[in-house]
Amino acid sequence: VPATYLSPLTPGRRLVGTAVTIRSIPVRITPTQGHLDKEFIRMATRDLYYLAEAGDVAVADFGGNLEVSNMGGQSCTVARSRGLAGAIVNGAVRDVDAIRRLDYPVWCRGQTPISGKHRMEAIEINGPVTLHNVVVNPGDLVVADDSGVCIVPADRAESVLDRVSKLLAGESRMRDLISSNAPIAEQKKIF
Repeated sequence: VPATYLSPLTPGRRLVGTAVTIRSIPVRITPTQGHLDKEFIRMATRDLYYLAEAGDVAVADFGGNLEVSNMGGQSCTVARSRGLAGAIVNGAVRDVDAIRRLDYPVWCRGQTPISGKHRMEAIEINGPVTLHNVVVNPGDLVVADDSGVCIVPADRAESVLDRVSKLLAGESRMRDLISSNAPIAEQKKIF
């Protein structure tokens, strides 16, 4: 998923971990009515954090909705205290300064000051979610940097990591050849 769709709140960060997922939808009541009726807040990200293991990555899917926040500073504080490695949010976040001060890595569609409380509800935890047409299942490997987010299916993680290691070794060798001004014919042998 390119960074033009899911960008890091703090450039220069990297993230690797196993996906734990949450999918949410808008609610039909108004926020005022929800507050007046003392409706239960159904965002459920904290439930997700307490199910997760240290090093997991929260992957939240609100369908790319940018109207209200999917996650904020307090939510990220809980996630960080539980040992989560970071979050990928197919939606908006708020409290950006607080999240940056926490040094908690977050990739998201956008930012908003509007809370998701009484405006959204979680409908599934640890089920499949979608990030820009990429299906993410719980347990998939999540890798993110300034270029974007990569999802590797759990059953392919080992073979992908092996192949990536070989590619990185080849790229390192290529850089050495370029730096030493090696002939192009020698460089072409690498790839």
